Amino acid sequence: MKFIAFNVRSDEEKYFKAWEKQNDVQVECVAAPLTTEKLDGLAGYDAVLTLQTGTYPEKMFEKFKEVGVKVLSIRNVGVDNIDLKAATENGILVTNVPAYSPNAIAEFSVTQLLQLLRNTTLFRRRVAAHDFRWAPFVGKELRSLTVGVLGTGRIGRAAINIYRGFGAKVIAYDLYPNPELKKEGIYVDSYAELFAQADVITLHMPATAADHHLIGAEAIAQMKDGVYLINTARGALVDTEALIAGIKNGKIAGAALDTYENESPIFNHDLKDQPLKDTVFKELLELDNVLITPHVAFYTETAVENMVTIALKSAQEAVTKGTTATLVNQ
Repeated sequence: MKFIAFNVRSDEEKYFKAWEKQNDVQVECVAAPLTTEKLDGLAGYDAVLTLQTGTYPEKMFEKFKEVGVKVLSIRNVGVDNIDLKAATENGILVTNVPAYSPNAIAEFSVTQLLQLLRNTTLFRRRVAAHDFRWAPFVGKELRSLTVGVLGTGRIGRAAINIYRGFGAKVIAYDLYPNPELKKEGIYVDSYAELFAQADVITLHMPATAADHHLIGAEAIAQMKDGVYLINTARGALVDTEALIAGIKNGKIAGAALDTYENESPIFNHDLKDQPLKDTVFKELLELDNVLITPHVAFYTETAVENMVTIALKSAQEAVTKGTTATLVNQ
């Protein structure tokens, strides 16, 4: 059995090598992304492993079928930018990693909120300028706030537990409520109801066509004045221009964004000394009450190991058994 993995970072390599040795499966690691030019070189490989972010070559699955690749194994959760219909039509199995470390993302989202509530970015800038005054940046205590959680899957539930530990009131909305949480009565009946009640809105849901720009001008207008927005989920959930307008007019007190709707050309690239071509993103960066991180909420040692090993195991099972628990196009 022979696999090839694309977009392999240096922090992933040791986990690939350890799994390869333990399972007697040849795994070739490539730092570059999968491109059209590389499709012709895939003959002889049983599975291709790559990351969800970015774009994929046109007619990729047709080429997989032609050269004998049986499985595409994604080292992430999201498969919203993968043509699953084309994969199925060409007999290619697609797998993902449904949960590599829910706590990593949940902890990060709360960390970012705490920074917003205590104005740490503003204080860092003042201290760097040798201005050690406090006012006017008085903070807020999390226990005094109502946190609205959109999406109560593994990550959302982990976040709920952390927020409760701080003493915050938690409400939630999910199209598919968790039975245990439903018994506790934390769910509201609509997005609008959550928007109207929450001091903090934190996103932990997948991106679908129906939820594109869920957080837009109309939704923001329904929110409480001075609301905080945390997005460690998917960039497409937020209309960035509407968000900027909400921040500038004071409707939104602060936002923490670990993902951005047009992030692929920016995140995980070294762009220092280069002008930013994305004027909307540049405007975000200039806002004092916006925290931007380059899609790193997941990025812990535990999560990286799980992403690699689960993706490899899924590919192995899919090749040998024709199915696996992480199959997404069955």
